[in-house]
Amino acid sequence: MNNKSAKGNWLGVGAGVLLAATAALPVHAQAQPQTVAAMPEKKPAWNANAALGLTVTRGNSDTLLFNLNIRGEKKWAKNEVRLGFDGTYGENSGTENNEQIKGYGQYNRTFGQEDRWFGYVRLEALHDGIAAVEGRISLSPGLGYSINKNAKTSLVGEVGPGFVAEKLGDARWRDYMTLRVAERFEWKINDRFKLWQSVEWLPQVDDFSNYLLNAELGVSTAITPKWDLRVVLQDTYDNQPAPGRKSNDLKLIAGVGFKFL
Repeated sequence: MNNKSAKGNWLGVGAGVLLAATAALPVHAQAQPQTVAAMPEKKPAWNANAALGLTVTRGNSDTLLFNLNIRGEKKWAKNEVRLGFDGTYGENSGTENNEQIKGYGQYNRTFGQEDRWFGYVRLEALHDGIAAVEGRISLSPGLGYSINKNAKTSLVGEVGPGFVAEKLGDARWRDYMTLRVAERFEWKINDRFKLWQSVEWLPQVDDFSNYLLNAELGVSTAITPKWDLRVVLQDTYDNQPAPGRKSNDLKLIAGVGFKFL
C-alpha cells in the first residue's frame, strides 16, 4: 500500500468515527440552530392632530371667526381612548356672535369575534354663550359595533342609555335620562384625501319631543406628511332651546390641520 492510499484510508476512517460520535451525542449536546431574539413589542402611541380656522375681514365688514379643533386617540390590544376639544369664537362689528367650548372623552373595550363588538363609556361637556347654554354635561355608557373595519373605511354604530344635566339661560340646572344613538364613518380615499361623517341623536327617554342632534361632515387633503387643508360642516340642533334662541346652529369651517403625534 503506498502512502497516498494509506493517507486516504485514514481520512476515511477518521470521518466515519467523527460522524458516529456526533450521532451518539445527547440531543442537548448537539449544535442547535441559533434563533433570532424577539423584538420588544412596540408600545402603542397617541395619534393626535389639531386644526385651526381663522377668518378676519376689515372694511365694509368687520368680522373675526376663530376655531380650534384637537383630536387624539390611543389603541391597545383590547382598549381604546378617544379625546376631543372644539373651541369657537367670533365677532361681527365688535359684537360677539360665536362663543362655544366643547370637549369629550370616550373609552372603548373590544370583545367578540374579530373585536368588532365593544362596550364604551362617553363623557361630553358643552358651553355655548350665544345659544345660552351655560353648561351641558352628558354621560353615556353603551354598546358599539364596527360594521365595516379595514385599512380604508370604517363604519361604527353605538347605542346606549344616557344622562344629561344642563343649564339654559337663567333657568336652574335640570337633568333627565336619554337614549344615545350614534354612528361615525371614515373613508381614506387615497394617500392624500380623507372624508369623515358622524351623527349623534339624544332624545329624552320620557319625552321624545325633547332631543339633541349633533352632526359633522368633513374632508381633508394632505399637503405634506404633517399638514393638511380641511373643510368641516358642523350642525347642532336642540329641539327645545333656551328662550329666545333658535334650534339650529350651523358652522362651515375651512382651516389647516397639523398631525403632531
